Amino acid sequence: MPRVLITGGAGFVGGNLGVGLAARHPDWELIAFDNLHRSGSELNLSRLEAAGVSFVRGDVRSRSELFELGPVDVLIECSAEPSAVLEVDAETEYPFQTNLVGAYNCLELARRDGALFVFLSTSRVYPFPSLSGIAYTEGPTRFELEAEQQLAGVSPAGVSEAFPLDGPRTLYGATKLAAELLIAEYGARFGLRTVVNRCGVIAGPWQMGRVDQGVFAFWVLHHHFGVPLSYIGFGGAGKQVRDLLHVDDLIELIDAQVLDPEHWAGVTANVGGGPECSLSLAEATALCRELTGNAVAIEPVAQTRYGDVPIYVSDCRRLYGHTTWRPTRSAERALGDIVAWVAANSALVGGALGIGAGR
Repeated sequence: MPRVLITGGAGFVGGNLGVGLAARHPDWELIAFDNLHRSGSELNLSRLEAAGVSFVRGDVRSRSELFELGPVDVLIECSAEPSAVLEVDAETEYPFQTNLVGAYNCLELARRDGALFVFLSTSRVYPFPSLSGIAYTEGPTRFELEAEQQLAGVSPAGVSEAFPLDGPRTLYGATKLAAELLIAEYGARFGLRTVVNRCGVIAGPWQMGRVDQGVFAFWVLHHHFGVPLSYIGFGGAGKQVRDLLHVDDLIELIDAQVLDPEHWAGVTANVGGGPECSLSLAEATALCRELTGNAVAIEPVAQTRYGDVPIYVSDCRRLYGHTTWRPTRSAERALGDIVAWVAANSALVGGALGIGAGR
């Protein structure tokens, strides 16, 4: 019976992953480890308990707290401070300590136990000035990648792992890329079996979306509760595009990785919905209005935020060359599942986030 540790285990991905793996593998011992720093993460505790997942409150910044957990066979590192929009005068220690020192502490635990190490990284490792230089055209509802590109690693399929890594990428992206470099060293020097999933936007139920992270859940929440929104930057028309991956598709991929660690050892790959599962904010607005029956005021804001890009779509062809796994849930399915979850838990979610009737 494998013993599986999920750090960030009460977060959006970690919580859904714990519940999903428990349903697939009732004989596994699953442990969710989380400091409950993010608002709303406490809502996952009852779900984890009902699924038979043990919860331990602790912090990846503390190696001693991690090492007290005892031996593990698999460590899935989902903990992060994921905000890519950091103000100039913002506190930087927490994201640095969580994203980089926390990853180092998790690597040390995996090294101690010879555990498989699965790391949830981000498309934010790609520098935003270069991403802003991608050639695109403007359509009626979205920006579209042009067929001809001057930059390496870009095509109509999206941004690949060959994209140049020189340049700034936000503190979130920088700490995640630094953690990726550490992971490569641990794999080479200590023979640690590691997998790095560079995820784009992940979406689904139980996501406490914010303007800077979990944007599609954020859009649904604001439509459900009737809270105004803004189209920020790039002309204020909401044509900026992201691909999205349903969290249940991600769970199926990670399950495959855990079940076949030798096949996946050393793999770093983009994980996303690709061009087929992408939305602009304007398109997300139309979907949210259709799914919720609500329309909210949306203010155009001309100024573009630091670190933002007009279009990002994951080119997942490296991943597809390594597995038969493919995402099967559409963008409409992802938003529909979020709508159904919010509607069924309106007071609970509104209270946790301080919006709508839950305030």
